[in-house]
Amino acid sequence: MTEQRPDTDVEMTATPPKYDPSASSLTGHVDPAVMAELLSIRSSIDNFDATLVYLLAERFKVTQRVGFLKAQHHLPPADPDREAAQIARLRRLAEEAQLDPAFAEKFLNFIISEVIRHHQAIAEDHGQGTPGQAPADA
Repeated sequence: MTEQRPDTDVEMTATPPKYDPSASSLTGHVDPAVMAELLSIRSSIDNFDATLVYLLAERFKVTQRVGFLKAQHHLPPADPDREAAQIARLRRLAEEAQLDPAFAEKFLNFIISEVIRHHQAIAEDHGQGTPGQAPADA
């Protein structure tokens, strides 16, 4: 993580604080046995969160490839039919997994909007004035 000092042109590297899995505002206010069980459960949540981050990183690496392919062939960054099909698919999967389908849809919509933003940036980097249209010199 880098930050610019406002009074200079020198960048400073900030070290993020070390993660403390036992951090809790409940410490000292809850029975120690309950706290131990809570921390054990939270450890599982932390593992799931880490997995989600790595899975999202891998997903975005693949969608970057899609963005480059679209840019090379002057395709639009968004594909509404694909997005609608994915949302319907994810809603069905969420229902099967007993996850709120509305939440799953919101989550996928957030990811899709980020992917489209990346695809637009890739298109601009490839010299497309308006994403989805051939460049003026083509």
